[in-house]
Amino acid sequence: MQYTIAGRDDSDLTTWTAAELAEKIHAGEVSSVDATRAHLDRISGVDGDVHAFLHVGEDEALAAAEAVDRDIAAGTVASPLAGVPLALKDVFTTTDAPTTCASKMLEGYMSPYDATVTRKLREAGIPILGKTNMDEFAMGSSTENSAYGPTHNPWDLDRTAGGSGGGSSAALAAGMAPLAIGTDTGGSIRQPAALTATVGVKPTYGTVSRYGLVACASSLDQGGPTARTVLDTALLHEVIAGHDPHDATSSRRPVAPVVEAARQGASGDLSGVTVGVVRQLEKAEAFQPGVLDTYRDNLRQLQEQGAEIVEVDCPNFEHALSAYYLILPCEVSSNLARFDGMRYGARKGDDGSRSADEVMSLTRAEGFGPEVKRRIILGTYALSVGYYDAYYLQAQRVRNLIAQDFAAAFRTCDVLVSPTTPTTAFRLGEKVDDPLSMYMFDLCTLPLNLAGVCGMSVPGGLAGDTGLPTGLQIMGPAHGDDRLYRVGAAFEAGRAAAGA
Repeated sequence: MQYTIAGRDDSDLTTWTAAELAEKIHAGEVSSVDATRAHLDRISGVDGDVHAFLHVGEDEALAAAEAVDRDIAAGTVASPLAGVPLALKDVFTTTDAPTTCASKMLEGYMSPYDATVTRKLREAGIPILGKTNMDEFAMGSSTENSAYGPTHNPWDLDRTAGGSGGGSSAALAAGMAPLAIGTDTGGSIRQPAALTATVGVKPTYGTVSRYGLVACASSLDQGGPTARTVLDTALLHEVIAGHDPHDATSSRRPVAPVVEAARQGASGDLSGVTVGVVRQLEKAEAFQPGVLDTYRDNLRQLQEQGAEIVEVDCPNFEHALSAYYLILPCEVSSNLARFDGMRYGARKGDDGSRSADEVMSLTRAEGFGPEVKRRIILGTYALSVGYYDAYYLQAQRVRNLIAQDFAAAFRTCDVLVSPTTPTTAFRLGEKVDDPLSMYMFDLCTLPLNLAGVCGMSVPGGLAGDTGLPTGLQIMGPAHGDDRLYRVGAAFEAGRAAAGA
């Protein structure tokens, strides 16, 4: 069976881009119900092997599609993507589907409210196909930490689709959805995109609401769009972005003109654009040779398209991994304290004979998986008396230095680039007993989250030594998300023109 999309097929709606589907749906040439049904059928056919979804809401998706078709027949189009179905990462609350965060702690949990991102999708007339698999509470790089089993990469079912949002990217790559939503705390949108040859964007921190996004690390988490093309991703970005009074960290600045930038970039011309190569993010000893070879080909292409390539030095990036894996566990320890078996979610051992403390302990012991427990323990230790200054505060100082490195780099460059991941997709089980090796997989992506800037992964081609996808990471300054889309769309156009 073919698990990846092998090219555009007029007779198969699951191979169409979201922009193409939207155009036909709004013109009345294709119905939203037909498009949604085609993707539901594709899910039924392949997801038994890929396992991208934790929940499929067939009835709800078709009802939403029917409503869009009625509106279009009456002359109303809710948004440029109205009628195009989407897969939603199971970390956003939904009133009509379980929100589990891939954890036994929230098995079967039904939220009383929609996340702001969920509400915006509904208001835009986008049918939600279902909730996608992920690492438990978004902690992991391979989706193997899901309490419900790993997602398999459609390019090779024995390999990871990445994490924590492997389900969303696998759904795109396998044609089960033309659009998807992910979250990115240290690379969880960009890294799966690289491993599945899809497009994933981490917007500037604060530009997409976190209200209703179940928190992993509040100062790092950011929801964002994923799709199979840069334009589709931009169209979805504009739907979900914008100020939200329910989120205290939500930016009041206007949404960057990302769709306009993507359309501009489609010309393929990068004249006048300065692209910085981050010296610290291409260390040979950390990278698979095929990934570096493909990345160097990508740089040559950008140069041929008119970009000026310069090398930049970001010395504090070398400390990003250490700082991140102190700050994140500390925030995890705080955020996950709410899952105590008392208020909602799982409750274990409550037979009337145990104290509240015993019930809490049993609930957390059985409800959380090994990686979540590891991070809670690390964070609690780093926040404890006598260690707070030495660990947490020192990591925050490093975080500030990394932000300064980005600021200095963007004074000389429009965007920065690096490989998205140091290797192509690894085999499931290969790193599961080696947490440090798993953490190293986010080497290139996590500096952006520490600084709150924006980043994109676009397909960079297949690595010659494995034949598996690689990603080119494009990084922009805070609120410079449109730069990502201009350069990303131009790079995509250049690859298409070369027949890649």
